[in-house]
Amino acid sequence: MTHHFDLRVYYEDTDLAGIVYYANYLKFIERARSEWIAALGVDQMALRRDAGVVFAVRRVVADYLRPAHFGDALSVASRLTAVTGARFEMNQQVVRGDTVLFAADVTVVCLGATGGAARIPAEIRRLLAQDIA
Repeated sequence: MTHHFDLRVYYEDTDLAGIVYYANYLKFIERARSEWIAALGVDQMALRRDAGVVFAVRRVVADYLRPAHFGDALSVASRLTAVTGARFEMNQQVVRGDTVLFAADVTVVCLGATGGAARIPAEIRRLLAQDIA
């Protein structure tokens, strides 16, 4: 399944030329991942409190294809592509209409309280497995 997160480009997202600053695409896809996991029914604050685990980005492979501009209406399409015991992988695209502006493959890992790798709780893995593309 693909999750969609809509946003508008604000002035603060742009550089002097009115083009979205490259690092802000990472913020856009982070917001979309947070909304996607919440839509699955996962409360990340409760997960940290109750299970002692958090999710963290380990790797991003990104392609900047076309610029977004101040005022643009964008959508982030997020699609889960793999789940293992301690990580999941996603493909995320920032689009304007039918035009892909930015594409990223993201690896997210589960970390325990000491910062080391931890298994994703079984119930969360089940939820993720139901959403895999």
